[in-house]
Amino acid sequence: MPKGAGALFLIQVFATLGFSVIYSTLILYATNALGMSDTLATSITGSFVALNYFLHLLGGYLGGRYLSNRSLFAIGMLLQLIGCALISIPTIPSLLWGLSTFLAGSGLNVTCINCMVTQLFEPNDKRREAAFLWNYSGMNIGFFIGFSIGGYFHLNHAYHELFLLSCLGNFIALLITAYNWKLLKDRDTSFIEASVAIKKRSRLIGIGAIITLLFALRALLQETTLCNQIILVIGVSMFALILALAVKEEGAAERNKMLGFILLAIASVIFWTLYQLAPMGLNLFIERNVDRHFMGILVAPQWVQNINTIIIILGGPLLSVLFTHLRERGINISIPFQFSLALLLIGIAFAILPFGINLANSAGLTSFSWILASYALQSTGELFISPIGYAMVGQLAPVRLRGVMMGTWMMITGVAAILSGHFSKLALGTIATTDPLITNASYSHTFGMLGWSAIGAGIVLFALIPIIRRLTQEKQDDITTTERLKLSEDSVRL
Repeated sequence: MPKGAGALFLIQVFATLGFSVIYSTLILYATNALGMSDTLATSITGSFVALNYFLHLLGGYLGGRYLSNRSLFAIGMLLQLIGCALISIPTIPSLLWGLSTFLAGSGLNVTCINCMVTQLFEPNDKRREAAFLWNYSGMNIGFFIGFSIGGYFHLNHAYHELFLLSCLGNFIALLITAYNWKLLKDRDTSFIEASVAIKKRSRLIGIGAIITLLFALRALLQETTLCNQIILVIGVSMFALILALAVKEEGAAERNKMLGFILLAIASVIFWTLYQLAPMGLNLFIERNVDRHFMGILVAPQWVQNINTIIIILGGPLLSVLFTHLRERGINISIPFQFSLALLLIGIAFAILPFGINLANSAGLTSFSWILASYALQSTGELFISPIGYAMVGQLAPVRLRGVMMGTWMMITGVAAILSGHFSKLALGTIATTDPLITNASYSHTFGMLGWSAIGAGIVLFALIPIIRRLTQEKQDDITTTERLKLSEDSVRL
């Protein structure tokens, strides 16, 4: 591996830590430590998750144009550090400023580290794929550590110390970046090739954009209803734009591929809507309505999300081996089949929860084994839909529209997070109580509705597989096994 690859692996571990803590703890911190209502905490959490995904687009635009990728990443890490420090102050204004500052960093630097990995290699260097896989492993290690320490400090109600510790992770990532500064320089970007005068002007524009973004994010997190409406309008507009472009497309093959993309994108929205309940309604359900004693240990809600991390780390390579084995025997697992399977798995994951709720103990607490089974199914479903998304867009998008369609695909999880917030509020019910004996009914209804809806969508998509394959002209070798399973930093949670 070239010099700098190891540094980027470590940077990814520590850069992810702060995000994983906030992702898994935000709604618990807001309700338990700040006394925020469940509804408001859910709205803020949903907006935070959605904005994080939307900002990936802006990070990709600023990096390499107005600031070098390494500079933008360093600024982002500094903002994450300041954001965690502000969040540690137990007041709602500090929380909102902290989240805004953190988002201005994390939302922008995800694409930067992706570019820094790419720039270490020549275009045809086969080691680049291994470097991305190592970086993906680093990201999951960061999530595992973040979820683990988040749960520990949550059980001890030590939120202030938790977010200060998150600052340390960001600081270490910043130190590693500074130490390896020369190794992480940009290559072949418009910024690096510009004159000194243009670079100076570009830096001012880039820094000005970040400062403006910070205040815009603060306003959006204050007005979550407006924020949600803006994100949904943008999401729907992008879908409408692609549909209009598809209708106007002169070539039948390209038009059909774009229509196939729209069908798969709708399936993706459904999947991620259920999946993103994890940091919101599902998190509160686990804390309040589940008997979290398992094998003699009191399980923190954040630790449950490590079920996902472990299955992704172990399941990815196993699925790669399985796909290779099947392809050698002439069996092709098509993209629409994987999407339909993902919908069925996550649908079953939620459809079984009402059965567990109906078997709750006298205090209304559901057995932890039902949560364990649900998360295992959700995570397995993720293996079938998340890794192939970007490769699928590359296959279906016309070259001139690849940027638009890739951007739309990146926004899908953000749109889904807003929808998840809506369904989380529905699950919480309208009665102001946390008594499981009262709230179980609304949780059961919402989980069952979502689960069976996803199962139905999966069945419909399965029936449409022949049509979608004709539209997309998918062939056995269109997307290789490694492309299906390679996750970049544009992964689901980041």
